[in-house]
Amino acid sequence: MLTAGKPLNGLKVLELGQVIAGPFAGAILSDLGAEVTKIERVDGGDEGRRMGQPFRHGDSLVFQIFNRGKSSMTLDLKSAEGQSTLLQMAANTDLIVHNLRHGVLETMGLDGKTLCATYPRLIFCEISAFGHTGPMAFHPGYEPLIQAYSGLSSTNGGPDDPPVRVGPSVCDQGAGMWAVIGLLALLQQRNVTGRGGVVNTSLLETALCWNGQKNDAWLNLGELPVRHASGHPGFVPYEAFDTADGPLLICCGNDRLFVKLAEEIGRPEWVSDARFINNRARIDHKNELLPMLSVELKKITRDEWVRRFEAIGVPVSPVHSLVEAMNQEQVTSLQMTPLVPGENFVLTALPLSFDGVRPQVRSAAPGLNERKSG
Repeated sequence: MLTAGKPLNGLKVLELGQVIAGPFAGAILSDLGAEVTKIERVDGGDEGRRMGQPFRHGDSLVFQIFNRGKSSMTLDLKSAEGQSTLLQMAANTDLIVHNLRHGVLETMGLDGKTLCATYPRLIFCEISAFGHTGPMAFHPGYEPLIQAYSGLSSTNGGPDDPPVRVGPSVCDQGAGMWAVIGLLALLQQRNVTGRGGVVNTSLLETALCWNGQKNDAWLNLGELPVRHASGHPGFVPYEAFDTADGPLLICCGNDRLFVKLAEEIGRPEWVSDARFINNRARIDHKNELLPMLSVELKKITRDEWVRRFEAIGVPVSPVHSLVEAMNQEQVTSLQMTPLVPGENFVLTALPLSFDGVRPQVRSAAPGLNERKSG
């Protein structure tokens, strides 16, 4: 029976996840309606339980975020009994996702190739740190290491900044997203052929994908990226500026918008200035234009500029603090932070809806060996 916002109802998932990447894939599948059983170590379970101070039920907030809606089951996969139990569970499972170190399950005969040969309808996904092939395939990895190794950190920040980590765990969580995309793609294939298969993704591949525009510019054109802080290499002005009382981000994505901007701030002569007459000219003369624009924008408050620019159709936004952002009517109207059923705390829901219905978190994260129903 289908339930609104739960298109994966009826799917059975085993997640052998640690910390973020594998657990995030499991959390997405759970929110979408799948029945997710988290397989944990017998000696304390997922390290994510202790990733920070206790939040609820003795576990960290991070663990609650990435393990909502699942059941928990401990297995000693180093033992013959534990391996036999997992093998039996796989017989009645649709999807398996794991982010244990590459090669660990192969030593137990529980890798994707082996399991899919035994159970042809099974769909298996491995999330690794550096990928399933190559000289570093067996290396462990963590978010900041992957951002550093992949070059992602080197492209983040301002021109004079040292390499800067992207704040969110974009490689961990991105790898979890790619895992789900791959699993769903093979699920569709299975609907046609009756056979599943193996999906591989990794934090490194995710980082390379996110940085693809910059990588491709170097590979094809020999161009190395210039760091632009909040700016953009292809449009000017297209970044944040200080106003009389707070930062503001302006996006002039074409010449028509620049004409409106120049006229609104009282500098119509810029429109006919050869240095600024079109976007390519403005890119070449960015260091001349932006200081002059900054002077004008500091004359008026942020809210007043927002009002004026919105009235003429120039894309603009306050640069909100997290607190300001979470209190915006637009944000609250999306209802992305509902209460967890039976609890007194909220968790951010998935950023998608089905026929207007957003998938909801079904329950808090499980205690060790706690089975969830429904």
